[in-house]
Amino acid sequence: MSATAGQAQSERSLAERLGLKAGQVVQEIGFDDDVAEELRSSVEAVTGGDLVDEDYDDVVDIVLLWWRDEDGDLFEALTDAMVALDGGGQIWLLTPKAGRDGHVEPSDIGEAAQTAGLSQTSSISAAGEWSGTRLVAPKVRK
Repeated sequence: MSATAGQAQSERSLAERLGLKAGQVVQEIGFDDDVAEELRSSVEAVTGGDLVDEDYDDVVDIVLLWWRDEDGDLFEALTDAMVALDGGGQIWLLTPKAGRDGHVEPSDIGEAAQTAGLSQTSSISAAGEWSGTRLVAPKVRK
C-alpha cells in the first residue's frame, strides 16, 4: 500500500469511527483554527460532500460541534445545534482532551446534554487533541 493510500485509509477511518456514511449532510459548528483538520478531511472523504456551516438552512444528519470550555453556555449551543437535525440525527460534541486548553469536564457535558434532552451514547478519541461525545435525542414513539 502506498503512503498516500495508507493516509487516505487512516483519514477515512476517523469519520467511520463516528459512524458517518456516504451521502450524509454534516453541519460544522464552532470551527476555529484549533480544530482537527484530519477529522474534517475524513468527514468530507466518507460523506462525499463538503461540511456545511452554521448558516445552512436545511436539515442535516449529523452536527459536529467543536466546543471549548471558554466558548460560553454549552446547553444553549446544544439546543441551537438540534434545530437543523433530521429526526434520528446526532450531535458529535468535540472537546479538547483532558489536560489541553479548553477541556470540558465530562460532568459538565452530561449535565448540559441531559438538560437539553439529549442522551450520551458513546465517547471516543476523535483526533489527536480532541475527544468526541455522541449525543442523540430520544426516539419518539408513534
